[in-house]
Amino acid sequence: MRGLDKNISQLNISDFEDKSLLIVDDDDPFRSRLSRAMEKKGFIVKSAKTLGESVQLLKQNPPTFAVIDLRLDDGSGLDVVKELKKVKKDSRIVMLTGYGNLPTAVAAVKAGAIDYIAKPVDADDVESALLASPESKAKPPENPMSADRVKWEHIHRVFELCNRNVSETARRLKMHRRTLQRILSKRSPK
Repeated sequence: MRGLDKNISQLNISDFEDKSLLIVDDDDPFRSRLSRAMEKKGFIVKSAKTLGESVQLLKQNPPTFAVIDLRLDDGSGLDVVKELKKVKKDSRIVMLTGYGNLPTAVAAVKAGAIDYIAKPVDADDVESALLASPESKAKPPENPMSADRVKWEHIHRVFELCNRNVSETARRLKMHRRTLQRILSKRSPK
């Protein structure tokens, strides 16, 4: 039954004349692994590490598909999405991020992304998102993050944004500094 559902709501890479895919991520090992895996699935892959490099690539030859990390060393992946939508309105873009939260998901979709996936992610997840039929609803993730994990990710994200300053992070999260220190000293929940 599951295979039947996939055929109804999933397009195939062979349905597209232009199979070009741009992968933008500043994590070198992840980018190269995903590039190789997507090439095996039939995509013609180009990859970029930075905002500047990706904008240059997409202006030369706008891809049909794109997988873009939200946070890049030199800027935001949302800027890449906006640039790509200017030069190729029908491109199919999936945003990736290590920090899954609702406001950035909404911003990504408003900018033109068709889906938003929290890392860690594999090539099958990316392929499913890129080739999802426009009228189909996204299916819920097989292994979603637990509420404790989402909370932990958010706290660590704010901690990093505050340059790892415990007092400033505690103030912004409206929590006691010692409570925050206890949370930061623990491993991430599953």
